[in-house]
Amino acid sequence: MLGIIAAIIDGVLIGSVYGLAALGLTLIWGVMEVINLTHGAAIVAGMFGLYLLANAVHIPPYATLPLILIGGFLVGIVLYWISVHRLMGRPPLMILLSTFAVNLVVIGLGTAAWGTDLFNVPVSLPSVTWGRYTFSGTHILAAALTTAIAGALYLFLYHTKLGKAVRAVANNREAAELAGIPTTRVLSLSFGLGVALAGAAGMLIATMFPFTVLSGDAYQLKSFVVTALGGLGNPAGALVGGIALGLIEGFAGQFMPVSWTLVIEFVLFVAVLIIFPRGIFAFRRA
Repeated sequence: MLGIIAAIIDGVLIGSVYGLAALGLTLIWGVMEVINLTHGAAIVAGMFGLYLLANAVHIPPYATLPLILIGGFLVGIVLYWISVHRLMGRPPLMILLSTFAVNLVVIGLGTAAWGTDLFNVPVSLPSVTWGRYTFSGTHILAAALTTAIAGALYLFLYHTKLGKAVRAVANNREAAELAGIPTTRVLSLSFGLGVALAGAAGMLIATMFPFTVLSGDAYQLKSFVVTALGGLGNPAGALVGGIALGLIEGFAGQFMPVSWTLVIEFVLFVAVLIIFPRGIFAFRRA
């Protein structure tokens, strides 16, 4: 029984970071109705941003988070103008292929620079022990920082003029333009925020697990599973879906080999798309 409770707790801690990764994906869809396939590359960029800043510049690992958020935001705006802006209003497949091409370019450059070697950023934090179970301090702090970032995003969207403009564009872009909102700027801002959130999630994941240049694909796929659970365009649903995915991984690890976890996740992904196309945890947008 204690093992199951421990799996639940650890699943919630890790799942919250999955939710943060999916939050960037679902925010871009909610505002722009664009599926961003540079998402995995953004997650990897956050991982290597932590690695380079912590090892080359000797910045404390968690102090890199604001830098990665700012850098991800700026890079996201550039990516919007390069790969998305001129294709808005055209068939969705064009933007899908454009962002996928950028993803391949980034991963190709990363592979040329670092190969596919395994990297690790040593982070020393005190753990919490409960009986014979130990919960990593990095997992706990990652969940806490995820909560803080999600809370900051909520305050931005609902309590700032710019955030209300983002919501207005998400609800009705044409009406927002008629009201004088600079929709193009809002779209670039939203894309930048989505990339920044993906980079932050990558940075937090890198404090918990080893990674390679190719790790982004796996976490991008997890983000799609999470958005299927929570519903595309629903930030709250993304967080709940991420925690649900973490719980599924935690429970599966108790009863079967870890290699089966990915199979279960994608069986669930297909089942949810068929039975709950709007997502199990989809919430109505305000």
